Amino acid sequence: MLFFNYSKIIDPLMRDVRVFVPKFTGIKPGDKALDVCCGTGDQVFYYNKEGAIAYGIDLDLKMIRMAEKDKRRKNNKNVFFQIADATKLPFEDNFFDHVSISLALHEKESNIRDKVISEMKRVVKKEGSIIFIDFKIPFPNNFYSYSIKFIEYLNGKDHFRYFKDYINQGGLDKLLEKNKLQEEKRSFFRHNNIVMIKTTKIGDRGLTEY
Repeated sequence: MLFFNYSKIIDPLMRDVRVFVPKFTGIKPGDKALDVCCGTGDQVFYYNKEGAIAYGIDLDLKMIRMAEKDKRRKNNKNVFFQIADATKLPFEDNFFDHVSISLALHEKESNIRDKVISEMKRVVKKEGSIIFIDFKIPFPNNFYSYSIKFIEYLNGKDHFRYFKDYINQGGLDKLLEKNKLQEEKRSFFRHNNIVMIKTTKIGDRGLTEY
């Protein structure tokens, strides 16, 4: 079900978000960027379009195979995919300029979310950026939010349990506070149901809303 959702629903639905992320992040040619839980690799290709050396990791073999197939078809250079656990990223400390994760933290248990964020902090450079894209909590009261909840329910009992826990725990805002990340700016999509937040490990540049 998840594979079908990503390839047939999530990628097309997220296209404008994917396009916006590199600009929002501030990626420059030559930067190293990682997309965690990359799925079919869509975000990785958009990083590469901006001249970044782009990496994607995912535990799902089907997703990585699809990403690799797309890479061969597009003949992309400086794009790399591999199967890896987001709680044990196979990269050195301070390796990336930018690290992102999209619509994946709400799929995981609470302790796993913290481990993933800890690893993202570890592999990003001291003044690099960490980008989070996920559902805005609390959800706005609109049709789109009800559709999201229905799709999450269809993805299975465990998946929906993690999703409900993500809501009950306060979503990204509480996660960032808990993991001591400094928010730099945020933006909203899909009738305010999806939030994108740029964070850093240091600095106090304040909040900008786009």
